[in-house]
Amino acid sequence: MSIEILVYILGGLTVGSALMVVLSKHPIRSVMYLILTFFLISANYIMLNAQFVAIVNMMVYAGAIMVLFLFVLMLLNLSKENEPKSSLLVKIASALAGGSLLLVLVAAIKDTVVLQVAEKVTDNASGLVQNLGHLLFTKYVLPFEVSSILFIAAIVGAVLLAKRESQIIE
Repeated sequence: MSIEILVYILGGLTVGSALMVVLSKHPIRSVMYLILTFFLISANYIMLNAQFVAIVNMMVYAGAIMVLFLFVLMLLNLSKENEPKSSLLVKIASALAGGSLLLVLVAAIKDTVVLQVAEKVTDNASGLVQNLGHLLFTKYVLPFEVSSILFIAAIVGAVLLAKRESQIIE
């Protein structure tokens, strides 16, 4: 019973900090709330007995990407004068589009295969990384290889863009 209460508290804190990311007017505070959201998501992963995913989430998202966001925001030096003005109609249309996308996402989650796979993995709790590796290299080997090709293409693109930038500077 106490674990259920902890799950509800963590879920509420996660949703609250995610809302503060969107509602915060100061960009640095918004990024700090996003870091808190990532840590709370990692805590939820730990509660789901997915320690590997929790650690990877903390290292990759809360560590590397959020530090990058903070540096970019500090370098941009955002101010109210540079912010584009949007009309009330655009705000209402974007809120309706976001709400409809949320409804589609909730409807799609009901019939997803990921929940069934997660139940099979957590049934045999010994060796969580071993279960993840087994699923990754047997059932999901094609998406794994496609994502590795995409990563290689992104690295080559970043190198070409950096090389082009250095040629422009010279």
